[in-house]
Amino acid sequence: MKINLGPLTRIEGHLNVETTVENNKIVDAQCMGEMFRGFEVFLQGRNPLDAQQITQRICGVCPYAHAIASSYAQERAYNLKVPPNGRIMHNLIQGANHLYDYLLQFYQLAALDFVDVTSILQYKGKDADLLTLKNWVQAELASGKAYPAAPFLPRLSGKYVNNADLNIGALKHYIESMEIQKKANEAAAIFGGKFPHSTSIFPGGCTQNAKIDLIASYQSLINEVRNFYHNKYIPDVLAIAKAFPEYWNIGASKGGFLSYGLLPLSPEQNSKKVFSSGVLTDGEISPVNFELITEDVKHAMYSSPSGLKVRDSTLTPSPKKSGAYSWIKAPRYQGHMVEVGSAARILVDYHQGNNATVKQLVQKFAAQAGIPPSKINSVLGRYLSRAICGAVIADFLLDESERIDLKGPTIADIKIPSSGEGFGATEASRGALLHYIRIKDQKIDRYECVVPTTWNASPRDDNDQPGAMESALIGTNVKDPEDQIEAIRIVHSFDPCIACAVH
Repeated sequence: MKINLGPLTRIEGHLNVETTVENNKIVDAQCMGEMFRGFEVFLQGRNPLDAQQITQRICGVCPYAHAIASSYAQERAYNLKVPPNGRIMHNLIQGANHLYDYLLQFYQLAALDFVDVTSILQYKGKDADLLTLKNWVQAELASGKAYPAAPFLPRLSGKYVNNADLNIGALKHYIESMEIQKKANEAAAIFGGKFPHSTSIFPGGCTQNAKIDLIASYQSLINEVRNFYHNKYIPDVLAIAKAFPEYWNIGASKGGFLSYGLLPLSPEQNSKKVFSSGVLTDGEISPVNFELITEDVKHAMYSSPSGLKVRDSTLTPSPKKSGAYSWIKAPRYQGHMVEVGSAARILVDYHQGNNATVKQLVQKFAAQAGIPPSKINSVLGRYLSRAICGAVIADFLLDESERIDLKGPTIADIKIPSSGEGFGATEASRGALLHYIRIKDQKIDRYECVVPTTWNASPRDDNDQPGAMESALIGTNVKDPEDQIEAIRIVHSFDPCIACAVH
């Protein structure tokens, strides 16, 4: 029996997932991106310095990652020498954006898959926020509407946390996290100009000057965010994991893992990073080679050639193409499906031993959960990975902000060459992000973005291999084929951003 789970809520963008269920097991799955946008088309012929501004509009949640990937690509195309302050400010902006995004994903988008919001009806305290929430839930339950306006109802049928104190505590943190997200965005905007869509990120650095009062304000905000991570976010993730230990064994993708690395430690193009880059397949790490990335379109709604390398990719929409079911392409690394995102970032770094803190935190939390590190490839593993990433990033940002040279330049002098090309790779919060630019006559001749959810929510490729999310769904047992809360929890663990995927 085929079941359409869409439209999926509590994600960014428009995604439908169709599963085929036999004997209460998902035997097939298709992820369907349902719109076309065409950023690569309307970038052609523009001034290259438009790119880091326009590509931010791919996504209002992670715009800074697009600006920075575009800036990295242009730096290579222009052969820029970036001053240390420029790279530091990029890090401070992007790192704060990651901290915001992890909180948003867990509390507003995913936690309600596990937390029983109706527990708020038992609340007898005087906290104003919780009382407002209680009244809201009561009103929605009393309305009798099939689809009430609140973000909490209706719910899918299934098991939820049965500890009232844990539920109410998580709901309190749901509300508090919004203020903490605001502080992370304020921190990013100190050097980024504003959020979303930074006005100060450029190839070669940042247009904001280095000032001691800006640094102090940034540190104060990030310290508050850091404290929330350690005192509330991480304990909440571990509490959910304790209540649902079966989800260490649900939602594993069936391929490798790819990370481009995050937060470079120096301005050099091949600098070491806080999180290292690499491809993890069959327990072995290899360096990333952009020339091994291709994009298949057999099952995507494009008539342009399939299997092209990133620098050769083209885009010809074909909405009525036979056999196609998604506007998302199917990127592959050396022909293989890989997962990108928080779990990939942690697993790639853990296997390389690049960051001692990452290794220590993985081993600590894996021991607490009674699981091997390989179980990071799971629903719970993706949530734990975001918590680990956040803890590492927050500590790094406080140290990184101390390295700003108040007398040094923050941006390189930019001169656009007549011709050139460059790849720019970074890690958006959702995973590996690659931009490619080719310049001809000082204009953009070709631009290509290979975006995290393009990897994870890809359709089948030319060899009919499913994408990471499809493969994670296949083989999952579901209690209620009509609701499939298990499938929804798997999809939410990837934190898909369809606006990015169909850019």
